[in-house]
Amino acid sequence: MNLLQAIILGIVQGLTEFIPISSTAHLVFASRLTNLYEGNPEQITATIAVLQLGTLLAVFVYFAIDILSITAAFVRDHWVLITRKHPMRFSGTHGIRPMWLSEEAWLGWLVIIGSIPIGIVGLLFKDIIEGEATKNLWVIAIMLIAVAVFLIAAELVGSQRKEIRDFGITDAIVVGLSQVLALIPGASRSGSTIMGGLFAGQKREAAARFSFLLSIPAITASGLLELKEAWSLLPSDSFVPLLVGTIVSAIIGYLSIWFLLAFLRKNSTAVFIVYRILLGVIILALLWQGIISPQI
Repeated sequence: MNLLQAIILGIVQGLTEFIPISSTAHLVFASRLTNLYEGNPEQITATIAVLQLGTLLAVFVYFAIDILSITAAFVRDHWVLITRKHPMRFSGTHGIRPMWLSEEAWLGWLVIIGSIPIGIVGLLFKDIIEGEATKNLWVIAIMLIAVAVFLIAAELVGSQRKEIRDFGITDAIVVGLSQVLALIPGASRSGSTIMGGLFAGQKREAAARFSFLLSIPAITASGLLELKEAWSLLPSDSFVPLLVGTIVSAIIGYLSIWFLLAFLRKNSTAVFIVYRILLGVIILALLWQGIISPQI
């Protein structure tokens, strides 16, 4: 990997990680166009996962106050429970949130619960996720269109009435299960989780915020695991460019978070749905005509 390749991939990662248009689809094309590692799928997967640490940093910076308040409340409320032995009374979110948990601490539990499905599935199918099958353009194109169709349905049937303070265990489970789709290339982690949130009745901006918070455990685990493996998988001269690409992805990712939250306050996901369908159809047409190869 050279510096130009790293910057290009960092820009693509930052732009597409949080916008619901599939970062994997765009990174696969970017890796092809830049001839990254001559199409080695394991090395490309490791590079993408490390670049995600840049967008993870963007989440930490953008939501620093939220993360600190959630962490502090989580520790404080559970310490009080242990030392004062409060009775386990339930109220709050539709009778689900315990009385002794603040909204911030409860949100911490929802992030934990929502992260369990992707953690289990990711570990069970790690070898498949890192292999050639997950870079197949047939799969990517189909998932681009499929998730777009699901987003249309979610926009139509979702009540869009819930703020984050109204979220319960059902919200965490629905969004957490939806996040598993992100393991399939072309689905988009943000697209899948926002879709799940809309199906659960969440407002668009609230769904996006929870999506970003839910990305922290998933991206951290994936990025750190691949970072460890990257030392053996990637050439030694790739690490400086990869660091630059990660910094670029952090900066662009921060701007992408700001844009998406501002956009969803007043707009639907329609523009992203149209983009996904068009891109998916174009890829399918190119594959059908044999203009591009389905594999890296």
